[in-house]
Amino acid sequence: MTALDLTPAPGAAPFPRMVLAQAGAEMRATLRNGEQLLLTLIIPVLLLTGFSLAPLIDVGGGRRVDFLVPGVLALAVMSTAFTGQAIATGFERRYGVLKRLGATPLSRSGLMLAKTAAVVGVELVQAVVIVAVGLALGWRPHGSFLGAALLIVAGTAAFSGLGLLMAGTLRAEATLAAANLVYLVLLGVGGVMFPLSAFPEGVRPVLEALPIGALTGGLRSVLAEGAALPLVPLAVLAAWAVLSLALVSRTFRWE
Repeated sequence: MTALDLTPAPGAAPFPRMVLAQAGAEMRATLRNGEQLLLTLIIPVLLLTGFSLAPLIDVGGGRRVDFLVPGVLALAVMSTAFTGQAIATGFERRYGVLKRLGATPLSRSGLMLAKTAAVVGVELVQAVVIVAVGLALGWRPHGSFLGAALLIVAGTAAFSGLGLLMAGTLRAEATLAAANLVYLVLLGVGGVMFPLSAFPEGVRPVLEALPIGALTGGLRSVLAEGAALPLVPLAVLAAWAVLSLALVSRTFRWE
């Protein structure tokens, strides 16, 4: 009979487990934060419900709910991957949270991966709620959810890169002001609530080249018009993602 070995065996947990644990903590913190919940879930649902039921906008033909659901899905991606992440990461950097977490066994790359996983988790909750509200309002999608998912993944990468770029280069207070300002501006000019055809013809190519314009246009083509995967919006989002994430890797300041 052998004696039971009770010798401590200290060591870090496996990398995937550490990433999932941190991602879970990030996601719970986001969903428990009233300001974040307002930004990521309540505002998109209120916009979808209010503008679908009230004839406040001219969507250029067709039912308002069919026009609005793809735009609100794009807004939800922007609110989580860009605005919410930029503000949260900016203040984590200011208070030294990122510096301390980066020194743990999780590593800095693991922390960024965990943040990305948390963003995706929150977006899944948003998508379920927005789609459910849209269906209750009479929305009937006409295209492939797989194509929409690919656009959302590309949009998440693009907005996440831009949010981290802002949080890693500006002071926390400046990030808070700039992220909210960009959110409001892109809400107005990104095709979320108003069709881009309502803007002067000369500025439409610029608006379509913005990540929010590409995401709303692509989602609307797939879900409202039943089109195949739109390659141009997908390429625009991929270009923004590559550019912003490359800049993050070079310029992000942890302190």
